[in-house]
Amino acid sequence: MPAPEIACWFDFASNYSYLSVLRLARQRDVIVHWKPFLLGPIFAAQGWDNSPFVLQPDKGDYVWQDMPRECAKYQLPWRRPSEFPRRSLLAARVALLGEHQPWMAEFCARVMLANFEHDEDIGSEAVIAAVLTSIGLDATALLAAAQSDDNKARLRARNDEARALRIFGAPTFFVGADMYWGNDRLADALALANRR
Repeated sequence: MPAPEIACWFDFASNYSYLSVLRLARQRDVIVHWKPFLLGPIFAAQGWDNSPFVLQPDKGDYVWQDMPRECAKYQLPWRRPSEFPRRSLLAARVALLGEHQPWMAEFCARVMLANFEHDEDIGSEAVIAAVLTSIGLDATALLAAAQSDDNKARLRARNDEARALRIFGAPTFFVGADMYWGNDRLADALALANRR
């Protein structure tokens, strides 16, 4: 039987994406189609100029209580970032280059850990270069490719695709045409993928 498949749409700045990306990076019996994108343009289309966790203080207060509980449940490290949300543009551009590469899951996990365990600036070339080097990749070449006009256009197209799919937050999962939103729906998405 073919392995189950799931598409994971995520933003490196998203705390709930952190939970799902690390959980999926551990999966060995599921084919994950990684779909990095940016929440900023999605939020802007809703009339928001920041994360709802910043714009709505009560929701933000709740999230910072919820994250330690969720990380403990999944046995994941956690440190509240000193800056939230962080700029994830560079990480997303690099991730587009790795979508179909064997290093993609490890890159995504390490960038997420840089942000949500080590409180590092994932918008920094130095941080992303260190992640790439740590997994044996040519950081200089990949950073140059990530900043190319063609790759920038690919990221814009990815966000257009997210809008066309009516994605409104991250993480969002697809099993075929069935959409699931939020880390708490990952198990449901995986269960459907396993039934198909």
